[in-house]
Amino acid sequence: MKVNSTELQNNFGKYLMLAAQEDIIITRNGTEIAKLTALGDQLGSAVNQIHESVPLYGYGKKATYEEFLQLWQESDERYEYIDGEIYLLASPKTAHQIAVGEIYGSFYNYFQGSNCTPIVAPYDIELRRTPEQINIVQPDIMVICDLEENLDDNDYYKGVPTLIVEVLSKGTRRKDLIKKLDLYMSCGVKEYWIVNPDNKEITVYLFDEQNIQEFTTYKQNEMAQSYLFEKLKIDVQRIFR
Repeated sequence: MKVNSTELQNNFGKYLMLAAQEDIIITRNGTEIAKLTALGDQLGSAVNQIHESVPLYGYGKKATYEEFLQLWQESDERYEYIDGEIYLLASPKTAHQIAVGEIYGSFYNYFQGSNCTPIVAPYDIELRRTPEQINIVQPDIMVICDLEENLDDNDYYKGVPTLIVEVLSKGTRRKDLIKKLDLYMSCGVKEYWIVNPDNKEITVYLFDEQNIQEFTTYKQNEMAQSYLFEKLKIDVQRIFR
């Protein structure tokens, strides 16, 4: 099968899955320039994860921020850009969405009348390790306490959320537990909740000076509690059905 580079870029997930069945010849201005081909179990594993979150420029190849922006602007898919890798985000499963809905509902009620606003994905957050190292993420839930003063002229938020929640899934586990934990900790997020539907646990991290100051894991029949917001508590059993 032949496909031009623009079509491949706009529909990478589809062609990655097709490459498990046949070689994909990539063209630019009518000239063959590359081939996307199966690599045994390695590609098969990536294809199995395409419905969760996989790096599009995997196996050591990094993408520039400009390449990410071009992909983001030309595609209807959802993407994250973390430390030079582009991740395709696809539709989450039912348990994931139930957990997100329950937590967001509790956050919404708690923060009513305060200067903090809970927001649910999809919503792009720009985080910078340095002025040049730009990352774009879409946390499942974020609590923003400086919204009005950090909106740009296009109504995009340019600050750092105070609290972020990520609900794990099979394909995002490594990214959420390692890459995002380090990114959030390094870029000024103060509290990070990792929600695990598989073992029905919630781990709450408190960050300070780019390090983990404290963390607690809450199990079923316990109340998960925020470090920053004294009365923000959620019944763990309620989150998982």
